[in-house]
Amino acid sequence: MCRHLGYLGPARTLASLLYEGEHSMERQSYAPRMTQGNLLNADGYGIGWYEGDGGARRFRRAQPIWTDVSFREVAGVVRASCAMAALRSATTGFPVDESCAQPFRAGARLFSHNGKVEGFAGVESKLRELAGDLAEVPDARAPVDSALLFAFAARLWREGASLGDGIADVVRSVSGLAPGRYNLLASDGTALAATTWGDSLFVRTAGEAIWLASEPVTEEPGWEAVPERSLVTADLASGVHVYPL
Repeated sequence: MCRHLGYLGPARTLASLLYEGEHSMERQSYAPRMTQGNLLNADGYGIGWYEGDGGARRFRRAQPIWTDVSFREVAGVVRASCAMAALRSATTGFPVDESCAQPFRAGARLFSHNGKVEGFAGVESKLRELAGDLAEVPDARAPVDSALLFAFAARLWREGASLGDGIADVVRSVSGLAPGRYNLLASDGTALAATTWGDSLFVRTAGEAIWLASEPVTEEPGWEAVPERSLVTADLASGVHVYPL
């Protein structure tokens, strides 16, 4: 499956989030340690971050992250205090296309799905009903199962759900329709939220910084595994909270 990472804390460069650490996101694209069912995460990557105006910005590509030398230079000069990165291992049947690379964006919220919907063709119509109107979320038109999970989350957020409740409700609803791996990650510039459902997730707090990641990116102490079927919410004011799904 794919890999993703969320960061919240003192501003740091995007390069430090992607390329630093013994098990950096870049390294996880070709040598993941905890992934299930694949050896590489080389079908695209993306990173989203927030500027001073609170707006979410993104950079996405359909190529392996280790081949994108130009972005590595740019990443060294862009700083952010909240960011999300994702590596893609495409599920059979879906294209390797930039539109499928995550994170997806809905206003100021970013979203990533590490996993798959089993038997997607059999439940696609039901997922489209849950997703509702896609006019406000162009990313939801991407030709991949994750896009409809994102659209459903975006609908719930529009209707007033909190960042964490939105993705938790997506997992509860969709897992009742189809088995799969529903490891979701979301941010809004001031908070992070993630679910574990079929794959690993780790959390680390260090000083004023909070990390959520599919697998630890460093050998530093403090990385804690999140129990399976959990929701994690994190912000700098209240810290990290874990709830059963």
